[in-house]
Parts: sequence; structure tokens; C-alpha cells
Amino acid sequence: MKINSKEISALIKEQIKNYNHKIDSSDVGTVVTVGDGIALVYGLTQAMLGELLLFPNDVYGMVMNLEVDHVGAVLLGDDTLIKEGDEVKRTKRVMEVPVGDNLLGRVVNALGQPIDGLGPIKTNKTRPIEVIAPGVIERKSVDTPLETGITMIDAITPIGRGQRELIIGDRQTGKTAIAIDTIINQKDKDVLCIYVAIGQKNSTVAQIVDKLRSYDALKYTLVVSATASEPAPLLYIAPYAGVAMAEEWMHNGKDVLIVYDDLSKHAVSYRTLSLLLKRSPGREAYPGDVFYLHSRLLERACKLDPKYGGGSITALPIVETQSGDISAYIPTNVISITDGQIFLVTDLFNAGQRPAIDAGLSVSRVGGAAQTKAMKQVARSLKIDLASFEEMKSFSQFGTDLDSSTVSILRHGETLLEVLKQKQYSPYPLEKQVFYLYLAKNKILDQIKINLVNKFLEHIFDFVTNKHSKILLDIKEKKEITAQNEEKLNKAVEEFLSLYKKDYE
Repeated sequence: MKINSKEISALIKEQIKNYNHKIDSSDVGTVVTVGDGIALVYGLTQAMLGELLLFPNDVYGMVMNLEVDHVGAVLLGDDTLIKEGDEVKRTKRVMEVPVGDNLLGRVVNALGQPIDGLGPIKTNKTRPIEVIAPGVIERKSVDTPLETGITMIDAITPIGRGQRELIIGDRQTGKTAIAIDTIINQKDKDVLCIYVAIGQKNSTVAQIVDKLRSYDALKYTLVVSATASEPAPLLYIAPYAGVAMAEEWMHNGKDVLIVYDDLSKHAVSYRTLSLLLKRSPGREAYPGDVFYLHSRLLERACKLDPKYGGGSITALPIVETQSGDISAYIPTNVISITDGQIFLVTDLFNAGQRPAIDAGLSVSRVGGAAQTKAMKQVARSLKIDLASFEEMKSFSQFGTDLDSSTVSILRHGETLLEVLKQKQYSPYPLEKQVFYLYLAKNKILDQIKINLVNKFLEHIFDFVTNKHSKILLDIKEKKEITAQNEEKLNKAVEEFLSLYKKDYE
């Protein structure tokens, strides 16, 4: 068969004529420099901020700097696999993570990839990690309690669904313990939980996962892990990935609790990236937009109006202080973004007060709106009583002769502190908290030996549960102490005291 060159020439000309797809050089770039998890890429003039880039060896990067003739990208994988001169391609997609119910019970990395050895996660939906927070019109005021099961928090600094409550304190004061107890307490309360570990040790995350599994809390919890051994870019995107996963559930009308543990390490990872990207350092070498870093994250926690789905995201960010310095740069930033803080103190922790919450410096700006009527009835005077006790305690150190009213205030304060002590991993149901605080408020416990208060509380609670269960059931269902129920409660307490009071005097 003879090949006719004229036919071939005509065919090629026809194909060129009909070829509409233009080769766009702006979609391909070249690595200029690489190191420390940062790559500078020449070209890519059409790249978007936050866009995913594909490097050789299936390494992805994310655009963070848009310069005149190059872009700065952070690498989400091993930077030793990339070298100068390598070709880089745009994906035309911003950074996104998989979302959906199949993530529950799993441990994933900051990219949403499973790292728990339980196989791939079947989900076909993704959400971008950076979105604008819902506006004022879409929101609804916080009015539903998110019960932590920790009496001191639920009574003094109540948290509502859609609130942002900061947990702050020095290292080893029980910050993570409060967050984990709160997650455990959401069992059968129709709240989905996300725990984001930022810069934690691998062993610490493994222990938390085991603890959640042992309390049957993992089935409604997702763990997003960006450990200390991972590159700074993964620590930076981890909380945004976590809140993107939470938003999928919120927009479907579900209530979500998300814990960021902790944002101090998140700020440090962002500082690292910013300095490597040659951004100007500011106070303590943090970049100027470090406030925006956390505000755009925490503003995404809210309660939606029923017209927009009616779901909520409750955020519990954790921040570590140095020697109790609550006025440092990052702590003050996050305090001004959140709706209150739970401040943990080393001195209280060492003195055996667990949880070691400072009632004076801890506050909830949502307050009574996030409390049931029953809790309001018994906890109204609690903060004032504790403040009076602290004042009298410091005053009484200077004198030995104390009048009866001072002795009474000191005795009542000591009793309250005993009532507010609580073991880790043992959150209390509402009716138990209300019952304990009812006994404390009415000064029934002031007659009991201080070292026997906790034993007395357990004994009387078991007695009322077994012999007068309807009283506690009524508190649980109605979420208030009715006049009729209060009468029954007083009779039950009197019955117990007539039988066992002598054992505790």
C-alpha cells in the first residue's frame, strides 16, 4: 500500500485547524528551591491561594504565597522526594478533605486519610478546608446546654451548643482530661464529636483513642491526628480539616463538639511556615495575621437557625500557658475570640483539687442561657459562695480568733470544694449534679466531717436512687426541681440522716 504524502499533509492540517484546546503554560511550573517543607515554584501565574499542587512522586503541596513571578507552597509530604527543576502541575482544586458519617470511629491524618489500619474510608463527598463562617442572619443564639458531666463546669461556666469555650492552663493541669470527659459524656446525647490532636506525641494520641474506645465513645467520635513528628504544614491544616468535617454534619442539622488540642502548637507551626516563606515576623516572631489564623477557625463554630439546617458546632479550643501567664500573646488572642474560658491552675491541681478550675478567672459569656432550670436553682449562689470563701480564707490567715459567721463561711466553702472534686473519666448525669449541689446549697453537708463528704455523697445518692428513684427521674425528665419534688427530696434526705448521720459526724 503506497502512502500518499498529500493525503497525510491534508489530514494533519485538518486536525490542527479543528484543535481548539490551547496549551496553557500557566498550569505548569518549575521548582526553584525546596527545603524545610517549603517549595518556591516559578510560573503558575493562575494559581489560587490554598490551591493543591501536584509535585513528582505523588507529593502534594498547598499554595500559601502569591508573588510576582513565583508561588510559595507548603509540602504535604516528604520534601526529600522533590528537587530543583522538577515540574509542578496545578490541580485547579483548593485543599479539601473527605466528609461524611463513615469517618465516625476512625483515626485520620490532616488530609483525611485513615491511619488506624482499618482500611480505606468509603466516602465520595469532600469539603474545602477554608470557608467563610456563617453570617449573623444564618445564626441563632445559644440556648441548649452541652453537658460536660463535670459539676464545676456545668454549674459555674456552663457551655451551650454552638459556643466556643477556651480551656486554658499550664501543661499537666488536666486540660485534655476535661475535653475527653466531655466527649465521654456525650454518649446517647445525639452529639457527634471530633478530637483534633495538634503536635501531640503518637503515644498520647494512641492512649486517648484507647480510652475513648474503652468508654464506648469512639463510635460517635472522629480523631484527626497531626502529631509532633509530622511536617508543620500538616499541623497547620489539621484544625481546618477537622472543622470542615464538622460543618458537613452541622449543615445536616446535627450537633457537633470539636476539640482543638492545642492551638498553642498550631500557632507555632504557622509561625514556622510563615518565617520559612519569608513573611515579616511580628511580636514573638509570630506573623501579623496570627489573630486571623484562629479567628477564622473559631468563628466557624456556631448554632444555625432552623431555616439553615439548625445544627451546631461547639468548639473547645485548648491553649497552654507558661507559668500561668494568661496575659501572653496567643492566650489573650484566643480569649478575645472565644465566649469564655475555663482556667486551670497548677497550685489547685497540686493541692488535690481536681478538676483544678479557678472559679474566679473562669467565665462563660453565654451563662444561664446554656443551663437547665434545675441547675440554675441549685447553682445560682455557688460562684459568690466560693468567692466569699477565698476572701475569708486569705483574711483568716492573719488572725486566730474568728467569729461564728466567718467560721460558717469557711466551713461551707471547704464543703463546696469537696463537692466539686471529681475523678477523671467519671462524668456525672444532670440529676446527680443537681442532687449534690442541692445538698451543698442547703448546708446539709456542712454538718458532715470534711474528709467524709465524698463518701457521704455516694452513700446518700445510692440510697435515694434505690428507695426514691422517682425523685431523681423527675429531675432528669423535667429538668427542674418542682415544689412537690423538693418536698419529697427533703423527706428522703431526712430519712437518710436519721439512719446514718451518726456515721459521718
